Amino acid sequence: MKNRGVIIQVLFLLTLIGLKHVKGEDGLFISRKGVQFMLNGVEFYGNGFNAYWLMHEGSIPSERQKVSNTFQQAVNYGLTIARTWAFSDGGSQPLQSSPGVYNEQMFQGLDFVVSEAKKYGIKLILSLVNNYKDYGGRPQYIQWAHLSNEDDFYTNPVVKGFYKNHIKTVLTRVNTFTKVAYKDDPTIMAWELINEPRCSSDSSGKTLQNWVAEMASYVKSIDPNHLLEIGLEGFYGASTPAKIPINPNGYRYGTDFIANNQIPGIDFATVHSYPDQWLQNSDGNAQLTFLKQWVEKHIEDSQNIIQKPVIFAEFGKSYKVSGYSQADRDQFYRIIYSDIYASASKRGSASGGLLWQVLAEGMDSYRDGYEIVLKDGGSLGTLISEESHKLSKLRKP
Repeated sequence: MKNRGVIIQVLFLLTLIGLKHVKGEDGLFISRKGVQFMLNGVEFYGNGFNAYWLMHEGSIPSERQKVSNTFQQAVNYGLTIARTWAFSDGGSQPLQSSPGVYNEQMFQGLDFVVSEAKKYGIKLILSLVNNYKDYGGRPQYIQWAHLSNEDDFYTNPVVKGFYKNHIKTVLTRVNTFTKVAYKDDPTIMAWELINEPRCSSDSSGKTLQNWVAEMASYVKSIDPNHLLEIGLEGFYGASTPAKIPINPNGYRYGTDFIANNQIPGIDFATVHSYPDQWLQNSDGNAQLTFLKQWVEKHIEDSQNIIQKPVIFAEFGKSYKVSGYSQADRDQFYRIIYSDIYASASKRGSASGGLLWQVLAEGMDSYRDGYEIVLKDGGSLGTLISEESHKLSKLRKP
């Protein structure tokens, strides 16, 4: 054949391109090795942000630039992980309007979020249900099953069936933009079982422990590639009674930071930090003192007892709280970021922090006092950028 040599050369070049793509980090899943995340054979550390609104805005073509602009600004600030909702149960703008019935337009909004995250090199943590009534959550599932006790969410077989169906639907969803099933997409870093689970009717923690074990096993049976976390706030429970005093105001909600995260199917621990909500009768200095201990104890216990990575998955300080000052807010963030970096620099368990929350410009209705528009971040934006770029430099081939 006259052009055989040319064809062979072209095929050879295409093969090289293909190999290069396979070896590139955009085609690899983040995994866990001991107390560290790994990506392409190198430790992975990353600060990031919460933006629960991404799917909703992504479902409206005229608003999608908010998703793209937020990802672009995040990259500029050194942020590499975004945590967002992969649920909206019932209500006026649902993803799941009733058990097993899905709104395709809203699902395509989530598809767009995943495809844009891939474009900008952002890793996603997708949460599968809410503990609270916002966006449906446990209360909506209970209503669908014609029950009254919200804690039946964890034990009722009908409700568990509804939730397992949602897990399967999301994990096996084929993205309409990328044509890749979610369970096969490395853009997704991890699944989260439930945002801030609580089970106040069983302070022993057994109910939630059993539910996490069952659902973790189910998720892994469908998708063994992705990491999985629970969505815990970090409250200590019955398995470590000596640590319960570390909880703010003695909080006990049927969760157990140690026991829950020791379940084999759970790959890393999460901690939330809101001293201005938890310690409302304490002054700013007392809240910062609590925060320092809260962060350091959870890093220590993730390192030595749980022996898995930990991400500080939500934290913030609201400007709407009495006594607020910008200096206190900056110091709040500085404590968390510096403790994460101190651990990570020694190859410890702390692997990143996800601030609550980032908004795009023109989203005033979403403001809750904790938000930051990165473009207008001021001194806090500078701090976030400096700490995040510093953390990312710890990755050494």
